[in-house]
Amino acid sequence: MSLTGTPFFVTAICLLVVAVVLPLALWSRVRGPAAVRAAVRLLMLVFAQVTAITVVFVAVNNANGLYDTWEDLLGASDHAGTAADLGPDGTGGQKLSEQPRQVAAFRPVDDARMGEGVQVTDLKGRFSGAEGEVYVWLPPQYDDPAYKDKKFPVVQLLPGYPGSAKAWFGALQVNKQLKPLMQQGKVKPFILVSPRTTLLGDQTDTGCANTPGKVNADTWLSVDVRKMVTDTFRASGKAADWAVGGYSAGAHCATRLAIAHPDRYRAGVSLSGFNDPNGEPAALTAATPQLRRANNPYLMLKQANKAGKPPHTALFVSGAAGDGYEAANALKGEAKKPTTVRVVKTVGPHGTSVWKQQVPEVFRWLSEQVGK
Repeated sequence: MSLTGTPFFVTAICLLVVAVVLPLALWSRVRGPAAVRAAVRLLMLVFAQVTAITVVFVAVNNANGLYDTWEDLLGASDHAGTAADLGPDGTGGQKLSEQPRQVAAFRPVDDARMGEGVQVTDLKGRFSGAEGEVYVWLPPQYDDPAYKDKKFPVVQLLPGYPGSAKAWFGALQVNKQLKPLMQQGKVKPFILVSPRTTLLGDQTDTGCANTPGKVNADTWLSVDVRKMVTDTFRASGKAADWAVGGYSAGAHCATRLAIAHPDRYRAGVSLSGFNDPNGEPAALTAATPQLRRANNPYLMLKQANKAGKPPHTALFVSGAAGDGYEAANALKGEAKKPTTVRVVKTVGPHGTSVWKQQVPEVFRWLSEQVGK
């Protein structure tokens, strides 16, 4: 039975009801020696506790999109591949223009919580060696004859850690919120892409970076997924037509990717993110001081400015006090043209309820930055 969705949740609730009724019905009827009676009653109490915890976990998991499968929860699946050293640009010296097309076969999702129109494919990254599911939603204009020659801008959406690639469509309802805004012309018709970001099977966050011998998460996102989307759909391949956004650890990833690859992304969106990779202690990029420095978006931006190469990228960075706001202001203080940073202070918990409310504002801003 799937870890997510209604069937398992209903099953957990039914077991909880049984676990509550059992002690009420059988507590005084247990027979046998005192030790046996005590053991049976203890087991009934433990069963009730376990089922109660399970119901709460499933509810929280379904609401926030933390774990997608039993394998993710148990750390039993590895999607990283061999992770060869691909060099500074993450391509191993290969030219994308010389690579064959990678047209993927998509199928409709079987999770009703994701809303209408979401498709999924299983992608094997030719450059990164990583593999995983990629979800795509096409804007309402995509099948409109008036747009038959249009190449659409793209926004790549990243979840936090732990996090499911489904979460943007499920918990944040990004497609449900944006469809009417796109139809009304208030938001540009973006193709939305949400790829798997949990690639390591040992419960370690990748930090969306390339770490030779471990994982090539950067290349998976910024090269493999990107190329598959442009090969499969009428999606623009221009950096000016691409953006990347995320929340929590995914926000850190989005900022890092936007700053590292202005040749691939024109904008980045960070919702309640952080600069120091140690903001997610489970991150591979937080393992050593050297990795922390190399993958800190603030220090990356500072280094690029020092080299006289400020990235041509726009950042939307939001967060509450103590939860991303200070990191946002640090980036804004370091930004030099053509880099721009918009800082938004939020109020509320570190959770999907806050990020969901920001979706319309974020995409109105993206409409001004991407696809010009």
